[in-house]
Order: sequence, then C-alpha cells, then structure tokens
Amino acid sequence: MTSETETSTGGWELKTHRRWLAETVEMLSSMRFAISLLTLISIASIIGTVLKQNEPMPNYVNQFGPFWFEIFAKLNLYAVYSAWWFLLIMGFLVVSTSLCLIRNAPKMVKDMRSWRENVREQSLRNFHHRTEWQSGLSRADLAAQTAERVAASGYKVKVVDKGNATLIAARQGAANKWGYIFAHSSIVIICLGGLLDSDLPIRIQKALYDKSAFSGSGLISQIPNEHRLGLGNPTFRGNTMIPEGSSSNTAIISQPDGVLIQDLPFTIQLKRFVIDFYSTGMPKLFASDVVITDNENGKVFPATIKVNEPLIYRGVAVYQSSFEDGGSKLKLTGYPMQGLQNASFAMQGEVGGTSPLDKSGDYTVEWSGFRPFNVENMANNGQDVRAVNPNQGFRQSFSTGLGKHLGSAAKNANNKDLKNVGPSVQYKLRDRNGQAREYQNYMQPVLVDGSWIFLAGMRESPDAPFRYLRIPADDNDTVDEWMRLRAAIMNPQLREQAAQRYAKRAAPDSSENILRLREQLQASSLKGLSIFAGDGHGSNQESKQDSGYMAVSRFLEKIPPQEQEKAADIFMKILNGSLWDLWQLAREKDGLQPVTPDEKHGRFLQLATNAYSDAFFYGAPVYLQLQGFEEIKASVFQVTRSPGKNVVYFGCLLLVIGVFSMFYIRERRLWVWIRPEKDGSSHAIMAMSSQRKTLDFEKEFETLKQQLPQS
Repeated sequence: MTSETETSTGGWELKTHRRWLAETVEMLSSMRFAISLLTLISIASIIGTVLKQNEPMPNYVNQFGPFWFEIFAKLNLYAVYSAWWFLLIMGFLVVSTSLCLIRNAPKMVKDMRSWRENVREQSLRNFHHRTEWQSGLSRADLAAQTAERVAASGYKVKVVDKGNATLIAARQGAANKWGYIFAHSSIVIICLGGLLDSDLPIRIQKALYDKSAFSGSGLISQIPNEHRLGLGNPTFRGNTMIPEGSSSNTAIISQPDGVLIQDLPFTIQLKRFVIDFYSTGMPKLFASDVVITDNENGKVFPATIKVNEPLIYRGVAVYQSSFEDGGSKLKLTGYPMQGLQNASFAMQGEVGGTSPLDKSGDYTVEWSGFRPFNVENMANNGQDVRAVNPNQGFRQSFSTGLGKHLGSAAKNANNKDLKNVGPSVQYKLRDRNGQAREYQNYMQPVLVDGSWIFLAGMRESPDAPFRYLRIPADDNDTVDEWMRLRAAIMNPQLREQAAQRYAKRAAPDSSENILRLREQLQASSLKGLSIFAGDGHGSNQESKQDSGYMAVSRFLEKIPPQEQEKAADIFMKILNGSLWDLWQLAREKDGLQPVTPDEKHGRFLQLATNAYSDAFFYGAPVYLQLQGFEEIKASVFQVTRSPGKNVVYFGCLLLVIGVFSMFYIRERRLWVWIRPEKDGSSHAIMAMSSQRKTLDFEKEFETLKQQLPQS
C-alpha cells in the first residue's frame, strides 16, 4: 500500500513539473511576451537616444543634480545599451523568439510540403470560392487537361486517385511561410550579433580574469595588466588620440568607473592630419595620413583614413572619429581687469598643460582648448554672433532710458551667413580654493552691429553656454584703448581731473554764476564717474559688482518715479561727457595725443562704456588675448573589432527577405474534384482558398473559373 502511494505521489509531482514547464514554455514563446520585450527595448532605445550616452560623469551631475544623478546611475541610464537589464531583455527576446521558432517552424515546413489531399467533395462545396461544370471528356482526359491548365497558371500540381473520383491538388506561394521563419530567425540573429558586439565579452573577462577599470593617471605603458585587455579580446570599441608625429598601439575603452586599455595588433603613427574647408569656412574633409606597423611580423604600409572610409586590418576597423588639439603652443598677452594697473604682460601656454598666472600663485591657467577656425552665423549684420548676458538681475524701472547702453543678447537669425571669424583659445582659471571658471577668447575682432569688437566668453560650469563680453577694437585693432579707459575709470585722481576738465569744457565762461554752475557740474561729474566706477556708495558700498549701469540704476531709483526719466537723461549726458575727458586724460598720461572727437570715436566710447559695465560679470582678474600660435593637430580614431557586425548584416538580410515574403507572396491552395457520370461525361468542382482575400485573389479566381471549364 505504501509503495503504491509513493508511486502515485511521484507520478503526480512529475505531471505537475511537466505542466509547469509546459506553461513556462508557452508563456516565453507567446506573442504577448515577445511584444512586451520589444516594447521595453523600444523604451530603452528612446532613453538611449534622448540621453547622451557614455559622457563623463561630472556632466551628468551638472545636468541632473546629485539626487537624480544617483538614481539614473543605479538604473545604468548613462550606458543603456550595455546595462545588465538591457542585455537581460535581449537575452529573453532571443529565448522567446527561438522557442517560438522551435514550436512553429516544423509545423510550417510540414504544411508547406503538404498537398492537403484529404478532402472530400462535400467539403469543397463549403468553400466560398468554388465553381462547378460539366464536361464531355472522360474523367482521365478532364483530369489531364485541368492539371495542365492549372500548372500553366504557375501552380504545383498533384493528381490523386480517389477510387471513383480524381482529385487535383495544387499550391502556390508556399514561400510565404518561409517569410515567417526568416523574419523570426532574423530577430534571433540580430540580437545575437548585438550581444556579441556589446560589452558582454568584456564583462565576462572582468568576472573570470579579474580585470578592472583604471581610474588613476599616468603613462599608458605603465598601466598594470589587470587594467588591460589582450589581443584575444573578441570585441571592443575604443578611442585613441594621436598627435601629429606620434604613434599609439592601444585604445581606450570607457567604463563607468574608469577606463580599460585595449592592446592593438598594430601601431598607428600619424604623419599628417588634413582638413579642408568650404568657402564659408565650414570644414568639408577630415583625413589622416598614417603609417601602420604590424606588431607581429613587422609589416609597414601607409594609409589614409577619412570620414566614412575606415582602415580595416587584421579584423580591426579604424575610423576617423574627430580631431583635437595635440598640444599647440600658444603666445598670449595678459591685461589686468582689476585695479589701477594697465601694464600688459606676455604669457605662454600649451594646450593640455597648466601655467601659473603670476608669481603669487593665486591663480592657475589650465589650457583646455585651441581652435584655429570658428564658423559663426553673421546674418543680419552679425546679430546672432554671441554677446555677453547683460547685467543679470538688472531692474526694469528705467530700462527704457538705459537699455541702449547695455550689451544686447544674441538673437537667432533665420538666414545664415556663415563666416570663419578666426582662432580662439579656451582655458580655465582656477584659484587657490579649486574654484574655476572657463573662458573662451577670440584672437581677432569680429564685426557686430557695424562695429569691430573682441569677444571674450565666460561660463561657470561645463554644461552652461558661454556668455560673451564685447570689448571694442581701437584704431589699431587692439584692446589697448579699452584697457587704458578701464584703468582710468578705476583711478580716483584721474576721475577728479576729468570732472574738472568736463566742468570747464561745459561752462567755459568765468562769470560768477558760471563758476557756481561749473562747481555743480564738477561735483555731478565726479559723483557720476564714482558711481559708475563702483565707488559711489562710500562706506555703504554693497559690492564691487554694484558698478556700471547697475550702480547707476540703483542711484536713480532713489529719485521720485515721475522725475526718473529726466534725471536719467541728464545723468547719462554728464557721464558720457566726463568719460570722454577721462579717456583723453588717460592718453595724455601715457604720452599720447587726444583722439579726434568724431562719430567713430564716439561710437567706440559708447561700446567701451558698455563693456566696462559688463566687465564685472566677466569675473577674471586678467584678460588673456591670443597673439600667436604653433598649431599641433591630433586625430581621434575610433578603433573597433565587431565580429557581430556581419552577423547583424545577415540578420537584416533575412529580415528583408522575410518581410517581403510575408507581405508580397500570397499562399493559394486549389482543389479540383472530378467524378465520372453514367453517360461517360465528367462532373468537376473547383475550390480555392488563400490566407488573405485580396483583389488579386478575386481576379485570379475569376480567371481560373473561366479557363478551366473550357473544352
């Protein structure tokens, strides 16, 4: 009894296990499960498209903030296509589609080979598309004639003897089912190719061979083996940057926590980087002349790598990805932007290196970039060339009276007039506390709003756009005059002398009333210059940034609203006249002749005044102007080994064939049942079926309906 119970229990458990396995296979191979997986892959692909992938982590912190950065990092959204959950979805899709093929493909192949000859006359009468006719021919003759006519229409025909009747079974378009098999097989093949070219092999190596990402600094040749991948690595995608005259036999593979070093089977030496331009200044060709040396057999050969024309050697493809600066030598002139000093100083730098700003060591210059050309949109008289963001927080109570004195923000132009505006240098200025701002200064003046100006850009974070200070170019196309005026505005003695000169020029008569007016004008002039310079608040000075037009606005807000517009107009007239005399005094102090009081120099003074007002937002103790350079280019190559590429291509080919077969090949079945009559004639019934009832099918049925009964 016990033995029978144990046997019964074991059988029940086996049946339960089989049922559970069958249900699992049914679920995995179901269309609903596959569609769900494809939906998840589509969502992941959208995320991977919208969110820039494999960027430096600080960029994501600046973009999303610390809170969301941590959440997105845990979800691996910064490298979606190599995330464990994405690879898991891909794996499930491969399993689901494979199970679907295993279950259905044999049935389809069997059905394609089947003639479906187990039909009866009565069943054919139930078809919607059928016809009957009488023929004077014998059964055998009618069967031969009908089979011949059906075959002439492109059908494969089989004649089956049914004893007292003859069945003609025909089929056409059986390749339609191959479309289903090819389409589903292509999904499996494409996914396998994608997994093969993903970082899954690298993950496996990291798990099995204790490989880890390198997060330090140093020479690539000195990085330990645990951070390097050997020549046997089946798939990788990395980058290598090579300056002109240098070589490399490794590639850098970015990882979330550092980099891996991939050894290459050959050495790439960059002989020359070539870049050609269109007449507008836009680049039209990037190319690198290289020399390849095989590390195994010493074979050496030259090659040219262009965009979309990679070099493929020993299974490794080298693409022209981009280009960078390879350590260009820079010569600059520094101008003080604070205090009373106006003396410039020479400075040199190398892109990628650092330089102390002065002997005090308070600031360090990090040379981050150099561009020998900059293509800008000069449409609408240069209206969309970059401009400084004028006085953030500027109060609008009398913006109408003072707005014309502020630098205008860049406006987008519908029409494009692209011009190369010359070289620029980019650097970070870092203080002792590690705080840094990034600057971008143009070497040559740019024509904006009909005036030549130097653009000096600043941003406080890498993800922010540059805001540009507009420094007007003087008669010698330099910034010397603006720097002279800036230092003069900061000089209390020169301001006092300028106020005296302005008052005397405005009230030249020596009468008693005029002398009193002159004293009032001198006091107003001095007060206006002091407010504009940032020294107009006495002991209550809020900040050195409360200067320029910001300080003027604060001062005028103390006046009753009904009198503000008139007061602003008088104040600006006195200020502009005083600044003119201050400028001439500064030139005399430096042993120069006064400039001619014409429209050109008046326009310069207006732009110089605007630039001084905006200069406090520039936030740098010096302005570094590029004077000369020795450019050293560097090519950035993407180096890949992707054996899955051909697999994916093959899968895409199957997908095209499969989709074409499913949509454009129609499977049709035809049966003709022929039975003899007592008088020696024959009776025939023909029926047709198709998976899709289309107009073509209806037309074909009508054609056969007319052809087959003919004697």
